[in-house]
Amino acid sequence: MSRQFHDEPEDENDSNNFWNKDPGPVRHSVLFRFRQWLVPVLVSTFVLILIIAFGVSNGGLAYRLGLMEETVSNLSLSLTEAQKENKGAAKDVQRLKFSVENNKDQLSSVAESLKQLAQLKTLTKTVASLKCSMEKILHNRTAGCCPLEWDSFESSCFFFSKMSLSWYDARDWCHAHQSQLLILTADKDWDYVKSHSMGTFYWVGLTDEHGKWEWVNGTPYTIDRRRWRPGQPDNWTEHGLGPEAEDCAHLHMDGRLNDMHCSVRLPFICQAHSTQT
Repeated sequence: MSRQFHDEPEDENDSNNFWNKDPGPVRHSVLFRFRQWLVPVLVSTFVLILIIAFGVSNGGLAYRLGLMEETVSNLSLSLTEAQKENKGAAKDVQRLKFSVENNKDQLSSVAESLKQLAQLKTLTKTVASLKCSMEKILHNRTAGCCPLEWDSFESSCFFFSKMSLSWYDARDWCHAHQSQLLILTADKDWDYVKSHSMGTFYWVGLTDEHGKWEWVNGTPYTIDRRRWRPGQPDNWTEHGLGPEAEDCAHLHMDGRLNDMHCSVRLPFICQAHSTQT
């Protein structure tokens, strides 16, 4: 008996399924797992970047805050110093105000004193005029009159000062009192002044500060050796009083002339014309 084998027809779909297994689920699983890891890694990286960025930013911010704190501290110190200075200024203002008030009182006192002085000058002139008139009557004189404390000779008045000034200050003092520093041109005036000045140095109105000797009124002076001490004027420069030489003349104790540095303080003689009353 022959055994017959019947080949059953295979299902075409089963054959295809065997050889063509669907790998889709396998690839899907790997991709899924990759995505599961990728997202946390990206998130972690992003967070790390943010942390670093915030750290750097916070470091810069901390530095800027430090600078601001230092600036605020400096401003506070400056404000404190300014407040101290304002307090000091306020005290100075108070002191100045007090000084101004005191000065007002002093100025008022000075104004009153000047008023009294003007009255005194007027009274002095009146007394001098009366004195002059009485002397004219008593001594039958016709010469003019001189202010009080001035000496009269011929038609001139002479003031022999007791105070000491530099030559320039003496010149200005005489000018302020309607007179001039002494000018001597006549022998009789020389003799009169010499007799009243012996024993004392007196400035006279003679100078060579411009290179030539002249009187204070600009009149040229020709040296008369009779009127000068021996060897004078010598224009000495070793006096230690400055670079200038001896450019001003004074009467020595013997009544003769000598040159001296103009800054030296000496008594002086003023000269003015007498006035008729």
